[in-house]
Amino acid sequence: MSEHINQGGLGAGTVVTEAKPAMSDGKKGFLFALSAYLLWGILPFYLKAVAYMPALEVVSHRIVWSVPIAGAVLWWFGQFKDLRTALTTPRMLAMATLTATLITINWGTYVWAIGANHAVDTALGYYINPLVNVVLGSIFLSEKLTRAQMVAVALAAGAVILLTISSGGLPWISLVLAFSFGFYGFFRKTLPIGPTQGFMLEVLILSIPSLGFIFWTVAQGTSHFVNGGGHDIGLLLFAGPATAIPLILYAFGAKLLRYTTIGLMQYLAPTIVFLCAIFVFEEPFSNAQFAAFALIWTALAIYTWSMLHESRKVKAQNT
Repeated sequence: MSEHINQGGLGAGTVVTEAKPAMSDGKKGFLFALSAYLLWGILPFYLKAVAYMPALEVVSHRIVWSVPIAGAVLWWFGQFKDLRTALTTPRMLAMATLTATLITINWGTYVWAIGANHAVDTALGYYINPLVNVVLGSIFLSEKLTRAQMVAVALAAGAVILLTISSGGLPWISLVLAFSFGFYGFFRKTLPIGPTQGFMLEVLILSIPSLGFIFWTVAQGTSHFVNGGGHDIGLLLFAGPATAIPLILYAFGAKLLRYTTIGLMQYLAPTIVFLCAIFVFEEPFSNAQFAAFALIWTALAIYTWSMLHESRKVKAQNT
């Protein structure tokens, strides 16, 4: 809001305000999505801080403390009606249970992998994820792959084969992360509920076994929340906002942005994680890993070019 003193007919000393133009939906969406990806990119620093705790305990607290945050957002926007409908619809509950299970597998693998010094593998998993989505669409939705997409998928498969040969086993961390999140997104699209309400539904479902596990750790005397000091309690309480805030920001951003824009921005988080793994956490990075990442980056460049080309073609047809 800018202000100046009018020296003319409105009278001496009259303050006239000039309202700045409102921010466009595109800019709002970009800021929401950028904030989400930046927060996801630095999340490993938090996971390193809780690495001395069992991954399942951390995931349980991520779920439980996400509930009040998601609930506050639903209350603020008056979206509880959709949630009540979902809770009383067996089919929606069943589908939400499936998606909740998939995201728990993803979270649990990610939390454990960061704590066990496998951040490079997690970055690879999320780089592979867009190409996994293409494959899932081809298999289950009969979406025809373009030549560029087929080349990109082939290069990604080559990277996995290279890592398998060099390490003597499948890069299972990367594959579990890529496929669990890929299937999560695939089934999440079939859930007829908004992103914020869907997240609330999922954490509500997951909070039942999570609370059960937390109470079990209390009974066993292994709970960091009860038996630990203020430092442990603070870290576990922070698990809620660290989980919920970027997901909610992403939901708002995705709603306001074009699909191609979100598609380009999704590489930001794994890039930050990759750079942190190499230069901050100082994880080993072999020549075979470098070659595999080079194949993946080439595949993503081809995939991104294909996505932008298709977007321009559709735009041209609609004008």
